[in-house]
Amino acid sequence: MQLFYLENPKDEIILSAEESKHATKVLRKKEGDILNFTDGKGDFYKAEITVADSRKCRLKVVSTEQKEKQHNYHLHIAIAPTKNMDRFEWFLEKATEIGIDEITPIICSRSERKVIKTERCTRILLSAMKQSLKFHVPKLNEAISLNDFIKQDFEGTKYIAHCEEGNKTELKEKKKEKRTLMLIGPEGDFSPTEIEMVLQNQFKAVSLGTSRLRTETAGIIAAHTINIK
Repeated sequence: MQLFYLENPKDEIILSAEESKHATKVLRKKEGDILNFTDGKGDFYKAEITVADSRKCRLKVVSTEQKEKQHNYHLHIAIAPTKNMDRFEWFLEKATEIGIDEITPIICSRSERKVIKTERCTRILLSAMKQSLKFHVPKLNEAISLNDFIKQDFEGTKYIAHCEEGNKTELKEKKKEKRTLMLIGPEGDFSPTEIEMVLQNQFKAVSLGTSRLRTETAGIIAAHTINIK
């Protein structure tokens, strides 16, 4: 199944020039064929092509269905953006494929990147959602300092994965929670001061295994571990 994204589908849909060309030239769709759409909020639409124009393809909605989220938990990962943006974008893509609900870029004392292009990251999330045939796009929050982030209210269990020695439990041994928040630090890890500050704010320290992981890998391991519990 090919899945298209449309933020606010109406009875008549007009595709962008890029998607019109993709539908008619690449997918070879013609008048009377059906295309599948989602608004990223769980709504699934089937629409029939009425005008198969490669520059302005027109369709009419023929059915609407509400799709359940494909994972039965809420996962929020707050992660420090990597210096190499490609690696952070890889995390966004793969975490979406696995199953994640919310992502917050956090700026830490050892962060080498403090600015991200939200618009580009959103496009990556949407593309990954369509490719993996999901109907809910993860929420991407604006970048925020770690200090400000941990002061926010969060309903659920809160974890921090860090590389310092200390009392930790393996994440895979924790019981599955309905709502989970996971903190992942930058290259070079959280500072000892930051770790202490986070733990004082009711976060629990967890281990993601015996290997020392890159930031983006740690994020994927966390998403995968919670997904398969």
